[in-house]
Order: sequence, then structure tokens, then C-alpha cells
Amino acid sequence: MATAGRQDSQGSARGNLADLVREAAARVPDRPALTGGGAALSWAALDADVDAFAAGLQRLGVQAGARVVLALDNSAELVVAYFGSLRAGAVAVPLNTAYTPAEIGTVVRDAGARAVVARPPALAAARSALADVDTPPDRQPLLVVAGADASGAERAFAQVLADGRNAGRRVETSTGGEDLAVMIYTAGTTSVPKGAMLSHRALLANLDQCLALDPPPVTAEDVVLLVLPLFHIYALNGALGMVARTGATAVLADRFDPAGTLALVRDAGVTNVPGAPPMYVAWAEQDGAAEALAGVRTFLSGSAPLPAALFDRLRDLLGRPVHEGYGLTETAPVVSTTLGTPRVKPGSIGRPVPGVEIQILDEDAEEVEPGDPGEIHVRGPNLFSGYWPDGSRGPDEDGWYATGDLAYADEDGDLFLVGRLKELVLVSGFNVYPREVEDVLVAHPDVAEAAVVAVPDPVTGEAVKAFVVPVSGADAGPDDLRGGLAELCASRLARFKWPTEVEVVGSLPHSLSGKVAKRLLRGGGGGVTADG
Repeated sequence: MATAGRQDSQGSARGNLADLVREAAARVPDRPALTGGGAALSWAALDADVDAFAAGLQRLGVQAGARVVLALDNSAELVVAYFGSLRAGAVAVPLNTAYTPAEIGTVVRDAGARAVVARPPALAAARSALADVDTPPDRQPLLVVAGADASGAERAFAQVLADGRNAGRRVETSTGGEDLAVMIYTAGTTSVPKGAMLSHRALLANLDQCLALDPPPVTAEDVVLLVLPLFHIYALNGALGMVARTGATAVLADRFDPAGTLALVRDAGVTNVPGAPPMYVAWAEQDGAAEALAGVRTFLSGSAPLPAALFDRLRDLLGRPVHEGYGLTETAPVVSTTLGTPRVKPGSIGRPVPGVEIQILDEDAEEVEPGDPGEIHVRGPNLFSGYWPDGSRGPDEDGWYATGDLAYADEDGDLFLVGRLKELVLVSGFNVYPREVEDVLVAHPDVAEAAVVAVPDPVTGEAVKAFVVPVSGADAGPDDLRGGLAELCASRLARFKWPTEVEVVGSLPHSLSGKVAKRLLRGGGGGVTADG
């Protein structure tokens, strides 16, 4: 079947994303734009800093279309550098702060970066990675250091701002619409990072699509927690972009600490939390969590599936549901959400946002029947422009993009993820969807988290292996837990779907955006700690 959203793409998608800051400054100049993490900027002050940084970049020779790599944690400097780069006409390239020097060098070289803005550790990594590259001096990227003095040919962030202010001019945007705005590097289905190219059109369209929901995810009166890493598209556009679009207030946190962020939510009067499942798992274990979160109007979850058992636990704890969404870097990012659905269902990723179409197709590119799984294909004005540099592997000639994600739609049209096409486990020719098995495993009261991967099997070709993390203080030992899980699987799953091996571990490896790094599980390492 096909599931389609309303076709009402928004006209504001023709502008420049940085215009949102200027518009918010005009509407609510004195309203706080950024707080937390030492930041205290009104919308008027933020707009002035964005102007100054844009002018400073232009004085350094950063021209329209140049790529500016941003290797910064959640901070006022990152927000200013992000919107400032866009206002200068450049392309922002947010970088995962956990990247190694080699990975930083790969991105800087592949993007052809004109500038790198980073704190000293990441800047040192970039400098080291570029030292061995035979690049003419006039092609070497400018290095801008945040939070420290500059040395040699480097520029201090504060000096770039000061030089821009001294220019004494208002920077007018010269790019927008189909022009490239943001490039985010993602491994996708390969081990080699590739840059997903997002235009101003795509980013702005997705903001307007989400704001067409009833209720909208963010309102002008909201105070929004920004603790998810801003190098990830969910936080960058789905949270920060939404704050700028509405003129709300952002509360910055540079890392997630369960007790610390709960106190921040309470003390800062946070009303809106864009989160990920590991955040909610950690909060649910904290004493006083319900009281600290009592003032939050909207809880959102993305980046990874929210297990049905956790959904129920959180609803009991919070007295209201956590709204789950689904999206991709390539869709800027939101495709669907349970916001606005008549009934929020555990395990569901809801329905497409207005202006986004979805088809669920089988391996023959035919639409599946309701209840049958297939690959999600997406079409809408929020889609990316393909991968850097040539736009390859983008939407097809009819505007459809194959996501590689598997889902089904129930009789109401609500969507449910079942896994990734590449993560499908093929047991004796039968499809096993990891999400289906994981949902059964986390239904056990002593299991906090579970992940399922394929392992080779001499008889069936592939078999199901499960990694499970016990809840804190669980009474059952590893052997008892395995026995209980075997009984649970026997009662809820066909025999070929049962895990042939259950490894009890102390933790699962996660990316900074909250997804379980299954490639590390398949590799047998990556931070997984055995516990029996």
C-alpha cells in the first residue's frame, strides 16, 4: 500500500536558512535565543553575532559555495558559526566530534574545505591530518580556533567575530533555495563516509512540514533542550532549525549526563525535549525523574527505535506519551511522527508529515498489502540533492528515494519499522526482521536493551544472535536470563526467529546520536562488555 501525506509544500523553502535568525530577531529581539553552557544570547544579539561571523569569514576570503567544516560541541560558537557560514553563502559541514584525526582529515579533504572551525583538540587533529597532504598554500583551509588563543596562521574565533563587527556592515544572503546549505557525512550502507548534500530548500521545507502538524513539535513559547549532538541532522535541523523557525529558546548542553540534564530541565524551565531512546532509558533510572520532567510539554524521540516496553514505562512515569518520529539525514530529517495521529501506538513511528509521500514496496518494486513489510520509499520537497560531489544516488527521476529501511503500515495507516534492509537476517530463506525479535527480548522485565544481528550458520545460512543488557539491579543471573528469554521467544516467535545465541553484556555500543552500532556487534567488539 502507499501512505501519503498532504501535498502542501511551503513557499518559505526558497530562502536562506540563516534568514530565520534575522526574522526571529525582528519579531522577538529581546527573547532569549540561547541559554545554558555559559551562553546567554537574545535573538537580537545572536543575529548580530551571526552577521559578524559571516562578515569575518568573507573578509578571510570565504566565498559563496565554499565548505566550512564545524568540529564543535553544542555551544554558542557552533550556533553562531553554523548560521554565520550560511549567511556568508558558504556550506556548513558539521563534523562528528568523536572522529579520529584520520576521519577528520578524510572529510576535510573530500569536502575541499575552505575553513575548519574547531576547539584545540579537533583543530590539532585536522592540522595533523593535513600536514602530510601536498596541497598548495593557497588551497590550505583556514583554521579557526574556538575557546582559545590562535597561533601561527590560525585565527581565533573571537577575532573573526571582532573583524566582522569592525567591517560595520549588514551581511545580505546571496544563496538560498536549491543552493547547497549543509553537507553531513554519513557512512550509510558503506564504510566510507559520503557527504549528503542538503539544500536550503530541503531544510526549510522540512521545518514547515513539521509545523503544519497539529500539534506542532515546537511553538514560539517553548524552551527546548539541545543536548543531542548538533552535528547530527535530527538536532541540527529538527531541533535547532525548529527553534530558529519559531523564535523559541534553546537550552544548550554539551553532553548528556542523566542527573545533570534532569536538573537542567527543571531549573531552566524546559518545555520541549528532542531526545533519543538511550536518554529516556537513563532518565527512567534516576530518582526524581518524574518531578524534574513535570514541566515538559512535549517529549520527542528519534535516531533509533523506541522499544514498546520502554514506551509503556515512560508513559507511566511521565503521565503522557513520548512521540516517536522517523527520519534520515537525506530527508532533512523528519519523514513521519506520531504527533498529530489520533492515537499514539507503542512501537509506531506514526504517519508522514504534511508534504511527504511514502510508498512501501517489495523486492519487485510493487506496493505491499497492509501489514506486510517492505522498503520505505520517500518523496517530498525535503529530500536531499544526492551525495557529494556529483549528486549521485539521490532521488530518482520521479522524485522517490529508497531509504533502505523496512516497515509495514497497519490498517489505520500507522507505520512500524522492522529493521534495515541490509540488517535483514535470512534464516533458511525466511526473513527475520531484527526489530521484531528485539521487541520480544525487551519485553522481559530484566532486560533494559537488546540488539539482534545476523551470524553465519552452516545449516541455515544465517542465524539470529542477540545481545541483551540487563536492567540495573536485576536478580536473574546470565543463565537464568537466557532461560527466561528462551521461554519468551518460544511463546511469541516462530522457531526460525529464535536467537541461537544470547550474549548478556554490560552495555551496547551507541553512536552519539543514540543508534546501536550493530557493525561493532557483528565485529565482536567496539565497547561491548561481557557480563557472563
